Amino acid sequence: MELSESVMKGLQTLADPNVFDLKSFTIFTEVAFDSLVSSRSESVLGHPELRHIDQTTLKHCHTAATTFILECVKQNADKSTISACLEDVRFQNERVDTFYNSFQKHKKNLESLLSSTDTCPPHITDAEWRLEYCIKNSHVHKVNQPSYLISLNTERAGASSEINFSCTMDQLQDLVGKMKDAAKSLERATQS
Repeated sequence: MELSESVMKGLQTLADPNVFDLKSFTIFTEVAFDSLVSSRSESVLGHPELRHIDQTTLKHCHTAATTFILECVKQNADKSTISACLEDVRFQNERVDTFYNSFQKHKKNLESLLSSTDTCPPHITDAEWRLEYCIKNSHVHKVNQPSYLISLNTERAGASSEINFSCTMDQLQDLVGKMKDAAKSLERATQS
């Protein structure tokens, strides 16, 4: 599993028994997992059992731990993969087991959290348009300007929706030009 240098350093600090004794590590791990799955969870910084640890160190370790947790969920990592990564940053076996037990406890909730964050835009299935000519605006001023009413039918995860907007001729030409550029870029990317 590829992890950044910052994440590795944060995990190494978390593995250090001089910084996090086993009790602090166990509390930190539970709070880190809880912070990902619950909006009402307690902060690592505000936890009374972790106040003896430097706040900057806590922030760095929390960022590293949550990054590692999310990466493990994203890649559907098994125990051997997680153990190997944690042992590489000098985690003791007892800490690996504590971390993995928390991971198993929260895995389903984290998977559902990650699956609900969709970064894919909706797929356009159909487009309709019509020309509209505005003679006067709501202030009874003469406008005499054409505009286009565009309706895009979209689909995301089986659910259909409609996006409606109005644009001028220049805006529509700009949109068509950008769509052609995107299509060419996609075609080049698939050919390489």
